[in-house]
Amino acid sequence: MTLGEMAMMLNTERGWNCELTVIRCEGWRRNAWFDQCSLPWTNPSPNMRSVNAATLYPGVGLLESALSVGRGTDTPFEIIGAPYADDVKLAAELNAAQLAGIRFVPVRFTPKASTFANKECAGVQMLISDRDRLAPVDVGLTIALTLQRLYGEKFALEKMRTLLTDTATMDAIRTGKSLAQIKAGWTAGLEEFKQRRAKYLLY
Repeated sequence: MTLGEMAMMLNTERGWNCELTVIRCEGWRRNAWFDQCSLPWTNPSPNMRSVNAATLYPGVGLLESALSVGRGTDTPFEIIGAPYADDVKLAAELNAAQLAGIRFVPVRFTPKASTFANKECAGVQMLISDRDRLAPVDVGLTIALTLQRLYGEKFALEKMRTLLTDTATMDAIRTGKSLAQIKAGWTAGLEEFKQRRAKYLLY
């Protein structure tokens, strides 16, 4: 949803009843990527430096308290890692998951800020091969599931709770359920949300 669409939804569903006017954008399509809009890129935050980072963020951002997501490097949200990880093994395991639109390359780096600051980390660089097929939340959850399986005693899963918030998903990661099983638990709620939002969509 656009910010305007969300504003209309919240204004109605939360009973705010503000005098709200949303002006539609001309010539914009919901399926358009930012770099297809002929507009200059401006970092929406200091660590959101590219379309690729913004594309990966909805999934990779969930992990940022539990491991390094590249804050303090030149490519935040495009790499992840931890001092305890094996970069080659982690890349192989993640590629074996065959997630659509992405592949993983072993990488080593030392972040200058945030989680594991100034500690050498081993992990993966995420290379987007088809952004229209990529599901970034699937990427984040698959990374969490893989780290929990390989390094359960060292991976700080509990630190994901602040951003993930969903207890059922946290428990599913901890107990090693599959990505498909986790997503199946969202099906009813997702369909209900799609129906709720339909009347607020402008494009």
